[in-house]
Amino acid sequence: MRALLVVNPKATATTPRVRDVLARALGSDLKVDIAETQRRGHAIELGAQASDEGLDLVVVLGGDGTVNEVVNGLLRPLDHAADDATAAAIRAALPALAVVPGGSTNVFSRALDIPHDPVEATGHLLDALREGRSRRIGLGRADERYFTFTAGIGLDADAVRIVERARANGRNVSPTRYAWAAVRRFFHGTDRRHPALTLEIPGHEPVSGLYLGIIGNTAPWTYFGDHPITVTPTASFDNGLDLAAMRKLGTFGTLWAASGMLTRGGLRGRGVCTWADLPEFTLRADRPMHVEVDGDYLGEREGLHLRAVPQALRVIS
Repeated sequence: MRALLVVNPKATATTPRVRDVLARALGSDLKVDIAETQRRGHAIELGAQASDEGLDLVVVLGGDGTVNEVVNGLLRPLDHAADDATAAAIRAALPALAVVPGGSTNVFSRALDIPHDPVEATGHLLDALREGRSRRIGLGRADERYFTFTAGIGLDADAVRIVERARANGRNVSPTRYAWAAVRRFFHGTDRRHPALTLEIPGHEPVSGLYLGIIGNTAPWTYFGDHPITVTPTASFDNGLDLAAMRKLGTFGTLWAASGMLTRGGLRGRGVCTWADLPEFTLRADRPMHVEVDGDYLGEREGLHLRAVPQALRVIS
């Protein structure tokens, strides 16, 4: 079996020692090449190369952003599928994905019940390979970008933008930094009087007057330390996409809505609207809005088309 180990050397919990231990362990059972990411977007190129070369497995040592890039590279051949039958054949031939968590939060790997400790995760991966354990999961797609666990338009994406800027300036990234960024932008920089978003679901009347949208492909949405933070509690890799949106952004109502995220119940309150198991929908904006996928900032857009991609990827877990 031929494999590629993609390492993000700048990820929070990734060290040369962890990389070497993982490489040696994989090398006992697999023919492994190692590639370290050098810049943003490089892991997309590496994932696409692995697909083009017909490798059997890609192992990611890094955080959710690196996983997202590799996934988008792996699935690039699907862009040329002419019909569903062709797409299914392409998916069946793609490399499998395995993850050893090396980031600060590692939501995707936790959703797959992979141990949070990199050394334990390596042992878990080797056992799964020897026992032939794998599963197919569905993904989401936001315009041209696949995502594994979440996408967002509005306040949460704005917070991601701020944290990415801090990371570029050499500051450490943590859930606390994300939380404070969201709070600051809520009070200073968010238009809380003029909702910009309209939801369009095929076959249904549009729903206007929305301030933000958070899309879930699994739950939880993220973690604060070891504590799960849940926005869309019924979201699952095996179903369509779930959506939570807000009609109101008053201070007390928003605090009450957000408090549900700490109890696994998701956003709550009269100002919250939710939809579950959606195959496809569009969020249109009357002004540019910030967009993120899997915690990576994509920029400003005046709308976002989202769809579920069932059985998109085989993962070793």
